[in-house]
Amino acid sequence: MAKKHAGKKQFAIIGLGRFGSSVAIYLADLGYEVLAVDENAQRVQDVAHAVTHAVTADSTDEEAMSALGIRNFDVVVVAIGQDIQSSILTTLILKDLGVPYIIVKAQNELHGKVLHKIGADKVVFPERDMGLRVAHHLISPNILEHIELSADYSIVEMKLPTSMIGKNLKQLDIRLKYNCNVLAVKRNGEMNITPRADEPLVPEDVLVIVGKNDQLTKLEQAYAEP
Repeated sequence: MAKKHAGKKQFAIIGLGRFGSSVAIYLADLGYEVLAVDENAQRVQDVAHAVTHAVTADSTDEEAMSALGIRNFDVVVVAIGQDIQSSILTTLILKDLGVPYIIVKAQNELHGKVLHKIGADKVVFPERDMGLRVAHHLISPNILEHIELSADYSIVEMKLPTSMIGKNLKQLDIRLKYNCNVLAVKRNGEMNITPRADEPLVPEDVLVIVGKNDQLTKLEQAYAEP
């Protein structure tokens, strides 16, 4: 179903409970190609209007996953609910099929340890990693933290993208381009709340930025790195 291309990342979300649905819909809203998969036809129908493709399939069936071209997606999120066995088996199948990057929702610490051991690239816990935060990380791995201040405003901590290294805040002009403000620059664990506009940024710097959510999203996407 999916073919490799040089454009935007492609995501597949397996398991369409509240967590999986929120990640799928949010990524689709941002214009990414999203395949949504669940064995429950009603859940598939509920998100079909919002995503690129929505398919009813058993993720523990290797032939079914292969037929969907799951290996061609850049990132697959396994968001299966209470069925730990299905979660583990699905992860194993995805690894065998050669999926490049697998993120799996875990029910508890033990489940998480098992997922790491069988090859999950990242394990998330619903109580710690809400769908929105995970989606932000998928779009731009440089985003270390995303804190919602209100329905419209957030603060993000952004690891310095390669394209920013050596430039200064004046050259980047984030305020003019994205209507966001750099609150501080973290360097080696130290927070500088009055960074000089003409000081070149170095690879270990982390920018602390506040702004409206839609403007922060534009900033994140502009500096997203593969």
